[in-house]
Amino acid sequence: MKKKNQTNFKKYIRRFWLLVLGSFTSVLLLFLLASWGFFGELPTFEELENPEKNLASEVISSDGVTLGKYAFKNRTPVGFKDLPDNLVNALIATEDERFYEHSGIDFRGLARAIVKLGKGGGASTITQQLAKNLFNKGGSSSTLKRLTQKLKEYIVATKLERQYTKNEIIAMYLNTQGFLFNAIGIRSASRIYFGKEPKDLDIQESAILVAMLKNPRQFNPNREISKKKSLTRRNVVFAQMAKNEFITQEEKDSLQKLPLKINFTPESHNDGLATYFREYLRGYLKKWVKNNPKPNGDSFNINRDGLKIYVTLDSRMQQYAQEAVQEHMSNLQKYFFKEQQKNETAPFYDLEEEQIDGIYQRARKRSDRYIRMKKNGYSVKQIDSAFNTSTDMRVFSWNDQREVDTIMSPNDSIKYYKTILRSGLLSIEPQTGQIKAWVGGINHKYFKYDHVDQGKRQVGSTFKPFVYATAINQLRLSPCEKFSNTPYTIPKGRFGIPKSWTPKNSGEKYGDEISLKEALAKSINVISARLIDMVTPDNVVRLAKSAGIESRIPKSPSIALGSVELSLMEMTGAYATFANKGMRVEPNMLLRIEDKNGTVLADFTPETKEVLSEESSFVVLELLKGVTTAGSGVRLRTSDHYYKDIITGFPYKFTNPIAGKTGTTQNHTDGWFMGVVPNLATGVWTGGEDRAVHFENIAEGQGATMSLPTWALFMRKVYADKSLTISQEDFEKPEYVGIDTNCDKESVNKENPIKKRSSVDDDIDF
Repeated sequence: MKKKNQTNFKKYIRRFWLLVLGSFTSVLLLFLLASWGFFGELPTFEELENPEKNLASEVISSDGVTLGKYAFKNRTPVGFKDLPDNLVNALIATEDERFYEHSGIDFRGLARAIVKLGKGGGASTITQQLAKNLFNKGGSSSTLKRLTQKLKEYIVATKLERQYTKNEIIAMYLNTQGFLFNAIGIRSASRIYFGKEPKDLDIQESAILVAMLKNPRQFNPNREISKKKSLTRRNVVFAQMAKNEFITQEEKDSLQKLPLKINFTPESHNDGLATYFREYLRGYLKKWVKNNPKPNGDSFNINRDGLKIYVTLDSRMQQYAQEAVQEHMSNLQKYFFKEQQKNETAPFYDLEEEQIDGIYQRARKRSDRYIRMKKNGYSVKQIDSAFNTSTDMRVFSWNDQREVDTIMSPNDSIKYYKTILRSGLLSIEPQTGQIKAWVGGINHKYFKYDHVDQGKRQVGSTFKPFVYATAINQLRLSPCEKFSNTPYTIPKGRFGIPKSWTPKNSGEKYGDEISLKEALAKSINVISARLIDMVTPDNVVRLAKSAGIESRIPKSPSIALGSVELSLMEMTGAYATFANKGMRVEPNMLLRIEDKNGTVLADFTPETKEVLSEESSFVVLELLKGVTTAGSGVRLRTSDHYYKDIITGFPYKFTNPIAGKTGTTQNHTDGWFMGVVPNLATGVWTGGEDRAVHFENIAEGQGATMSLPTWALFMRKVYADKSLTISQEDFEKPEYVGIDTNCDKESVNKENPIKKRSSVDDDIDF
């Protein structure tokens, strides 16, 4: 009996070891099969060497701030050195307590995964999760497939552990995690949820992001439905940190009492800084990649290749520019809405009913709703019915959120948007041509049209300095030289005009002789006509073209009053020439482009050429300074209550030299202001989408009211930021100036001639 029991015991022992060896061999075989790719392709050595894919390209300002990204997935990796200790500690305490002890596979976790197989899986190491993020693209609901995925994760995890350090694996893992709201990777998540770089995260913010790793939707702090769960999960993270002795129990208790707090800052094409600029740059980059292939001949992909695009914009100035546009335009719009309540054909003036219907019909046909319905085969009757039916919609508004939910018909929304005034601002450093601020409109989400580059509108009196500059450069006229302020006629046939041309001054006001300085300050039309007759339209066009204006300019004497349509880009770049001693530096937006490894792919150097002599440029600046001391731009200066801005209600009180020019076109359709200081030229345009949308009166519709306040608000912010070093000095005088610029004896500087007139600036041109 004893012998029989011994035999049975040996048999059981043998079976046990056969089972153990068989299981071990089976597991080993499964691992071998997985490593040989039997269950699906594994990443190659090259892929393990370079696992980061689909990297967003960054647009980086001249002061080192990321303005935005071009992305298939909004992911920009960071190194371990850029991760704060509290984030790393929270991650390890919550996701993988033994991370620094295992070699990719935590066998306790493996046992737990086997037990839970088919019930949602089990705990994985950070390295395994990285393997899944990089190569498996998520789990499977099938038990068999999930098993093979797990095997592949184990293989890849051990390879990753051999290939990378523990710290590199942590950084790679956080760089590949998704956090919703277009936040892929820890850097995007940090910027979107807290408006800061990862290295600046505090312990509470780090805990919120680590809490989201379990399920970014279920524990998302920006979703009302999940905020409570997010708070609970964050406190679990604190508890884990205390358990693993990263924080004390007292610190845990204190941290768990903190409210959930985020600073949600979405990143998309419509959000953030320089939205219009980024869209313009995207178009440029599409052309650049075609002409600049990779060494292997492939084209760069700006949405996937992680390029670093260094641009000339200054993030601080861009922020101030956007704020200035929003502050003034939100205020100006209130006045326009109020005026339109009395306008029977609102928001249009000077149009017949048939013309207004035509505008609305064209707007309907350009709308996404119309295009979509037409494409889907709806009849004209069905489309008309849909456009007349009220529905829930979100529209632009000047409230704090810049949009509002409402109920209105699509036709009413079109009419509403026609009533919204538009504006653009561009700021250039004259000495380098670098674009420092670009505001193409009031809101990129709702108004895609870029009024810096795309929009071309009549420029009015802002073109007159080119007429004066031509006369000074050719004839060496002094600002103090006087001309008769009486009607002036250019006869039929001269310069090929079909009939004689006799321009009128604004309000048909004339007088005795007037100096060039006072004439430009007051925007006297008849003096501009005399000057262009003296120098010829051909020469004025030649100078304007040389200064960078590319649009067609008719060689007609009427251009002396600004009857030409130009872009804000052209005008601001040309005005910058005056501040750069007559040297034209091509406006430029790019400094360099680097690949994801920091290798410089391209440097950008603008072209430079001489347009005017240094002496002539200085004299033009002296003329333009008169505009802001005794002309249509005088409200920049005075603290007298009489000159308070009629829209903003306060004086600007600038005391430094400013060369400027206002411009107002017929019917107050377009309002311009060009303002130049020694190292910054800034132009502003304001008007309606349609030319028949404008203020009824010149008091509100002139450039000094429509656009000058935006310039003033922008420059006040710029000057308040001492880190920007924007000049408040006078323009540098050349060593030799043979043209007399001392007009102190002239009446233009003896008293303020504006003071005897109404508060309306005589700036209208034709």
